[in-house]
Amino acid sequence: MDDSQIIDLYWQRSEDAITETDRKYGPYCRKIAMNVLRNEPDSEECVNDAYLGVWNAIPPQKPTIFSAFIGRITRNIALHRWQKNRAAKRGGGDTALLLSELEDCLAAPGSPEDTLESRAIGSSISRFLDELPREHRIIFVRRYWYADQIEEIAEKMGLTVSKVTSVLFRLRKKLRAHFEKEGISI
Repeated sequence: MDDSQIIDLYWQRSEDAITETDRKYGPYCRKIAMNVLRNEPDSEECVNDAYLGVWNAIPPQKPTIFSAFIGRITRNIALHRWQKNRAAKRGGGDTALLLSELEDCLAAPGSPEDTLESRAIGSSISRFLDELPREHRIIFVRRYWYADQIEEIAEKMGLTVSKVTSVLFRLRKKLRAHFEKEGISI
């Protein structure tokens, strides 16, 4: 079933929408949640919460790229769960490392500017990614959107771990310079 048919099921409020979403995007959503949480039961719960989030969002929304829509919802729910778990356990883990890699590029979360600049930052990141060579764009997105491990990215891209690490380091420096050039405070 294609995405427009699945979206139509949501608009019809048919429970088959969830079944078809899981059939087509279940593994994709589970991978996103698992990359963030590194915990299968929590990841599964996040995916179920994402389906509920999609059910509540459609209608009124009618996403043009359904995979990105459900991926974003899943990722946001997983990040919220990770923060909750981290607060409870005071642990760090891989996700803490992932987020710390970008902390020099972004404003502190929760600051007043955070809400006002979030759209500007999103647009700026899109422009930044548009300027990158395809390989670098894929590496950046795999690491900072999908939360893939560096080793996993290296294997998928046919690169060494040190090459991926070095590309990510240079990309973070470029992103910081890009933000400064566009007047986005860091």
